[in-house]
Amino acid sequence: MSKQKLSLQEQLLKSGLASSAQAKKVQADKRKQSRMQTHNNATVVDEAKELALKAQAEKAGRDRELNQLRHQQEAQKALVAQVKQLIEQNRQRQDPDGVAYRFTDNGKVKTLYLGEPLREQVIKGRAAVVKFEGAYDVVPAEAAKKIGERLADCVIVCFQAQPEAAKASDDPYAGFEVPDDLMW
Repeated sequence: MSKQKLSLQEQLLKSGLASSAQAKKVQADKRKQSRMQTHNNATVVDEAKELALKAQAEKAGRDRELNQLRHQQEAQKALVAQVKQLIEQNRQRQDPDGVAYRFTDNGKVKTLYLGEPLREQVIKGRAAVVKFEGAYDVVPAEAAKKIGERLADCVIVCFQAQPEAAKASDDPYAGFEVPDDLMW
C-alpha cells in the first residue's frame, strides 16, 4: 500500500474541517498577492515578522541597559572594597585615654580620643579622619587622598599640610604661641 502525501489543504477538505469555497478563496488571495508583488514591485508586509524584529530590538535595548547597570554596581562594589582595604591597612591606633579631638560630621559634633602625636598630625594635615560603615578612623594624609579619589564622602577631616618654613615666614602671629590647654 502506497500512501500519497496530501497537502494540508487537501487533508482539511477530506476531514471536513474546511469547505471547498474556503480553499478556493485562499488560493485566489495567494494569486492576487503574488500578482501584485510582481506587477507593482510591491513587497507584502509581514506584520508578524516586523513585530518579532521590533520585540527583539527592544529586548536587546533592555539587556544593554541591565548590563550597564550591573557593570556600574560591580564598579561601585569594587570601589567600596578598595576603600575598606585602604582604611584597614592604614588605620592609626586610637587612644581611649588620649586627648579628645572634636570635629563635625553632617552638622553634628563628633569626638575621637587620640594620642597627642596623632592629634598633632591631624591638625597639621599629615593625617585625616575618615568615616566608613559608620565608624571613624584616622589614616595618613596620603591614604586619605586615595580614599577621597574613590569615595569623596568618606573623608571627613583632612587639612592641607603646610611646609613649616613657609608657614613661619608668612604668619604675622608666628611669635605668639597658642596655649596648650586651648581646645574646643
